[in-house]
Amino acid sequence: MAYVLQFAPDTLVKIPRLGTIQYHPSLLPKYRGPSSINWPIIRGDTRTGLTIFRPTEGLDEGPVVLQKECDIGPDETIGDVYFNKLFPMGVKAMLEAADLVVAGTHREAVQEESQASYEGWFREAEAKINWANHADVIHNLIRGCDPAPGAWTTCNGVKLQLFDSRKELVRTFGAVKGKIGEVLELAEGRLAVAAQGGRIHVGKAKLGDGKKLAAADLVASGALKPGQFLGN
Repeated sequence: MAYVLQFAPDTLVKIPRLGTIQYHPSLLPKYRGPSSINWPIIRGDTRTGLTIFRPTEGLDEGPVVLQKECDIGPDETIGDVYFNKLFPMGVKAMLEAADLVVAGTHREAVQEESQASYEGWFREAEAKINWANHADVIHNLIRGCDPAPGAWTTCNGVKLQLFDSRKELVRTFGAVKGKIGEVLELAEGRLAVAAQGGRIHVGKAKLGDGKKLAAADLVASGALKPGQFLGN
């Protein structure tokens, strides 16, 4: 199960003769909770994975039957990690775990509570960009919200969602051109925005109720212009 909003009643869990197993898209006991794919990316983790476990009455707290790990690339989004890695890995892992349980050859490891972390829903409020943060933080936020819920800021008071992020870090103090949150230029089809410690290069954006467009198309339409400040 993934994106489960309710606990299965204990009477249902106990119906199968060999018990039940559940899929969770993180390396439990880390990132228990409903947005466990977003948070590792947003926190800048370089690895994540999935867990097949025995569900109990606690939130993602049952003994672990099987775990699989995968890398998180520096520019990978939540869509990349889920659809290209965690989803196909999860299908195979569920079948593997079920076969082990049926054969009676599986092992169940108690989760180490001292290593546990709980994360709540990652929604619109959490997806708001603070341009005073470091470019690393902003880049991780954008890709951890891509394609949903979409990291956002404002442009002249209108909501602007940003996607397809790349970061350019500047190691020399005072070398960042422009002011924090300033739209600097369109370079190689990407919109450059000044941030602490570097620049964010955005490939796609969605302004207000409009469609998600390539950054170059938004600039061509006049909706975004160099010199504008985001977050106001």
